[in-house]
Amino acid sequence: MMVTCNGATARAEDLLPALTNYGHFTSLQVRRHAVQGLDLHLQRLAKATRELFGSTLDIAQVQAWMAQALQQAGQVDASMRVTVFSRRFDFRDPLASVPVDVLVAVSAPVVLTAPKRVRSVTGQRELPQIKHVGTFGLFAQRRAALAAGFDDALLVTADGQISEGTTWNLAVHDGEHLVWPQAPALRGTAEALLQAGWAGPQQIRPLRMDALAGMQAAFACNASGLWALDAIDGYALPGSQALAEQGRAVLAGVPWQPLS
Repeated sequence: MMVTCNGATARAEDLLPALTNYGHFTSLQVRRHAVQGLDLHLQRLAKATRELFGSTLDIAQVQAWMAQALQQAGQVDASMRVTVFSRRFDFRDPLASVPVDVLVAVSAPVVLTAPKRVRSVTGQRELPQIKHVGTFGLFAQRRAALAAGFDDALLVTADGQISEGTTWNLAVHDGEHLVWPQAPALRGTAEALLQAGWAGPQQIRPLRMDALAGMQAAFACNASGLWALDAIDGYALPGSQALAEQGRAVLAGVPWQPLS
């Protein structure tokens, strides 16, 4: 992995402020120096920067740093994480508007396609609308699910509404509509691209766990791929492989936006 900070090779002193655990990020896949939904990733970073730091993010500069990091890493295809934090942030004065710093990490490309079985857990991300760096609870839930014989965890609100997976969004099919849960969640770039390109009828509506009894298929998605959900708790979803193939076909038609 190669990491840069504000366009220069990251030093230890650059990374120490990140230990405050206050910041946000986006993760994406690069193929031939291009990204699907690049504009959505940059918009996510700009919006969260305003909300967390009261600052304006220069997204043109961020994009240039992303392209530079990819070139320095000598990679055409890669996984990339762009993290926004601030060396000037002081938790004793969190309302102060501060300039931000940008870490870009480049590593090997990833494609997620293997089907999974997941279990539901009651819980919700803090500030679910922001892709923030507070991921401890998410990974702890995934670890617990693996220890129980599942592949991952699906988060359900205290009042029983399905929201999202630990690091992914969910869609289910009732035989007529593709259904996206409406509960508060991180709205992913892959989710947005699929919603824009899906040819059949689809809905965004509240979805409770007991509604899964009437569902035929489900898939999970994030910027690293799309995979079938063969079962959620005791609900078998026999049509998930075919639905996942439909979803991957939609994503295959999404244009790749060049980094430079």
